[in-house]
Amino acid sequence: MSRTRVLPLTLLVALLATQAHAAVLTASVDRASLAVGETLVLTLETTDVTQFGKPDLSALNADFDVRDTRQVNQLRTLGADSQATTRWLITLAPRQAGTMQIPALQIGDLRSEPIALQVQASQAPDANTEAPVSIEASLDANSVYVQAQAVLTVRVYHSVALYDDSNLTPLQLADARIEPVGDTRTYEKLINGIRHGVIETRYAIFPQHSGSLQIPALTFSATEVEPAPAGQDNSTPHPGKMVHVTSSIMNLTVKPKPASYPNDTPWLPARSLELSDSWNPEPDHLQVGDSLTRTLSVKAEGLSSAQLPPLPGTDNIALRRYPDEPQLSNQINERGVVGNRDEREALVPARDGAIEVPSIEVTWWNTLEDHLDHTSLPARTLQVAQNPTLTVDTPAVSNGPAPLVWPWQLSTLVLALTTLAGFVLWWRARSQPAVARAAQTGPSPRSLLDDLKRACLANDPQATRQALDAWARQQPETLADMAARFVPLSDALDGLNSALYSETGQHWQGQELWRAIGTIPASEAVQAPVGENGALPPLYPK
Repeated sequence: MSRTRVLPLTLLVALLATQAHAAVLTASVDRASLAVGETLVLTLETTDVTQFGKPDLSALNADFDVRDTRQVNQLRTLGADSQATTRWLITLAPRQAGTMQIPALQIGDLRSEPIALQVQASQAPDANTEAPVSIEASLDANSVYVQAQAVLTVRVYHSVALYDDSNLTPLQLADARIEPVGDTRTYEKLINGIRHGVIETRYAIFPQHSGSLQIPALTFSATEVEPAPAGQDNSTPHPGKMVHVTSSIMNLTVKPKPASYPNDTPWLPARSLELSDSWNPEPDHLQVGDSLTRTLSVKAEGLSSAQLPPLPGTDNIALRRYPDEPQLSNQINERGVVGNRDEREALVPARDGAIEVPSIEVTWWNTLEDHLDHTSLPARTLQVAQNPTLTVDTPAVSNGPAPLVWPWQLSTLVLALTTLAGFVLWWRARSQPAVARAAQTGPSPRSLLDDLKRACLANDPQATRQALDAWARQQPETLADMAARFVPLSDALDGLNSALYSETGQHWQGQELWRAIGTIPASEAVQAPVGENGALPPLYPK
């Protein structure tokens, strides 16, 4: 009986020891830039189930006021695996301006990494904070280039408690593309000695035309929590009055593309742009026929991933290239959106020796320094060795005289071939109808569909339009009829037409149109009219 109990206990101790050894204490903040008098939330997280205490926060007292600390325990279950997570949410208020650092914190044997912060001097908000609820809207720049990013920040200040029914009208602009910058933030700010709650929402605005862009007013509405009347229980909720506040209208100046920018180059206005590549595996010991994967990555601050153009592929006839679908993603930082585009391709060397991978250069406009800029990857030479496993044995060649083919052997071979050819022709004639069908001229539907797929995945709107028209001419119904009964195709065609007749054509993505083409539902077949007895109607009815 004792052995039966010792084994599970030993396994439990080993499991706890393994988790404790692999666990770490991770520190993160909800924002790394703030002002004196504002608060931020520091999150400490660990998966170590052997830690039952609290983190030591004494190192924070020198530069921060610790306002609140909450502990959250979670248990995540994925199939047969379970993982316990413990989080501490710590509300901090910096005491001074400047570059500060949240020091490393410790709990048990675990220790977090320090975090750098930028704390600005406290500034009075533009809104009338003497009111119980107020709103302000601000732009990070008064003017930007066309298709460049402008960040709109909307802050709602409230010195009274609000019910959880607040609402901010959506931002809508006809001549700009809008993307939210992260989630809505909530924090506290000390204004004139009064603590205010702040609700902050940010938007990235990408104007599509030069000129003046008007930012409309936004309205925030919420229900104010009123104190309980004298003599009533404060724990019961009391209906409050609805509060509405509206921001002011702003104008954003949108500058056109500079005349010095090359006309045949995609327009890329960004604060910074990085270009990198990675290899898997590293091509240090490469042989003919080996497969390696190269990933090209471009990261642009101030542009979304949809604005980043395709990167040139590896162009060398000595390398067989198999490209994959590009991966697009967006990241968020304190200055807005950072677009990422990753293009992966498999490369297989077809010969030995030195094979050069050409350099890659991306031209863009540096909006931070306001000048034309270039970012490039240098060329690289791959040294490819012979592959012994791919050596083909050469058959031995006899030096003696070739044997003679006797006449009767040659005549037998000719007779057999003619007999076989006659049988094949007779068999094919049996399967043919009495009246030969007219041979189809022009490209096949399959080749047209392949042309359409290549044009869509190459994000080429002009080639896609031509391939789409050629494919539609061989369909039983018109393109307009298909779009009328299938909404995704109609939306994709609108996007294609917009790209063909606007400045954004170079950023068009064809994956949506190709998916719509592949999922068009079949229409009802049009049946030929028949007579009462099932026969076709007469050619010339009376």
